[in-house]
Amino acid sequence: MTENIKDKVVVITGASSGLGEATARRLSNEGAKLILGARRLDRLQALAAELSLDNESVLKTDVTDRSQVKALVDLAVNKHGRIDVIINNAGLMPSSMLDKLHVDEWDRMIDVNLKGVLYGVAAALPVMIKQKSGQIINVSSVAGHKVGPGGVVYAATKHAVRVITEGLRQEVKPYNIRTTIVSPGAVATELTDTITDKDVAAGMKAVYESAISADSFARAVVFAISQPDDVDINEILFRPTSQAY
Repeated sequence: MTENIKDKVVVITGASSGLGEATARRLSNEGAKLILGARRLDRLQALAAELSLDNESVLKTDVTDRSQVKALVDLAVNKHGRIDVIINNAGLMPSSMLDKLHVDEWDRMIDVNLKGVLYGVAAALPVMIKQKSGQIINVSSVAGHKVGPGGVVYAATKHAVRVITEGLRQEVKPYNIRTTIVSPGAVATELTDTITDKDVAAGMKAVYESAISADSFARAVVFAISQPDDVDINEILFRPTSQAY
């Protein structure tokens, strides 16, 4: 069993599929105590049953609603007395060329990818400060490091996640809190299903032909969490070996 994970209380948003689901599976195998949130409660409950979690370990959570994110963290604290890790994973990628003016999709990405992360930080930080321990893991992307046509707003949200997490890292030093940014490249999830712009979708499909499994992300998270408490893994950037972008 991986050192320093067993019995840690871990909250995961966006846990009903993709990166969140894969991470829940791997952390469960490592003995973590999981609290899982997502909008699709039926899928959360099915995952919980598979992982032998009780129904009180999952909560329907829309990360665009701050009160729901706080309720998810409160569930962890009420059930286990603490929160050791929060993984702010929920995200979407309805990329499009700016001249298509898909403003509603821009707003949605900002609400989920950016404000959702901030709401997770806001919910977990007071508890972790009081504990003087904890780890906040925020999910960025290769797009948080570089931008291409059709991915401008998505890249902006993911770059912002990196900026927020680095600033947070510096602010929480007095409280013994660790911060980690995980920036995946093309990983096989439902993320590309949110793209409505046909031209961008076609280009993204080509990039994702070499997509690697979501478990690659889960392994990166396990690596970051399992380090000794005096080691702070601040950022992990990874891609499929064949990915040029």
